[in-house]
Amino acid sequence: MYLGDEAWPDLESYFESESLALVPLGSTEQHGPHLPEATDHLIGEAFARAVADRTGYLCTPTINVGVSGHHRQFHGTMWVEPPAFRQYMESLTRNLTSHGIDRVIYVNAHGGNVPHLREVGARLRQDEVAYAIEWMWNDSIPELVDDLFEQNGPHGGPKETALIQYLEPELVHDDRLEEARDTGIPDVEAAETIKHGSRTFYDAADNTNNGVLGDQTDATAAKGEQLFEAASDQLVRLCEWLAAQEFEDLLPREHV
Repeated sequence: MYLGDEAWPDLESYFESESLALVPLGSTEQHGPHLPEATDHLIGEAFARAVADRTGYLCTPTINVGVSGHHRQFHGTMWVEPPAFRQYMESLTRNLTSHGIDRVIYVNAHGGNVPHLREVGARLRQDEVAYAIEWMWNDSIPELVDDLFEQNGPHGGPKETALIQYLEPELVHDDRLEEARDTGIPDVEAAETIKHGSRTFYDAADNTNNGVLGDQTDATAAKGEQLFEAASDQLVRLCEWLAAQEFEDLLPREHV
């Protein structure tokens, strides 16, 4: 069920019987010369919509712009400052609780959002308002990602390329895959910006001139389909687990 497609009277029965919502998130930021700036939010929305269709749980509209200031040197990247993002996500989640939702899965496809979603979730849980958790597709299937790709990225690498080849093939510049690989770097270690145990970089541009890492030529739509189906299965299982929990059991302990 997609919230935006429904008339308000038709949502009443959902809120009476269910307490879980999926909130897709991503970013609008550079993903190299070969992928669209919409990459992350397209991926997040695709997972949330597919799993909502499979489970019947509610999917909200997608948050398209996230914490992406570290990509600001590349044309077209959009971002909000972390405090504004956290405030927005907490307000949005509290809005859902006014309709009876007390557990939320942030279906997130952008690494820059992760610590901020965790902070929001912790605050909502501490206030005993909602139990909101962050889910990243690639973290749910790390073994498959490693099996499919020798150099998986992370940013703009073959795993994201494969997913967009599968989900939105017309948006991929397949003729630029070699360029993406050859003008980027294979991994962060190759950038030599880790000095004596310290991560001395702050921006993507500190590591890679074209914005991406990994071997993009290793991506195929068939691999993207494998990733999508496997991670979707994991998200379905997470939904089922979360829906089955007693809300009181999800709240923080008073003391030990």
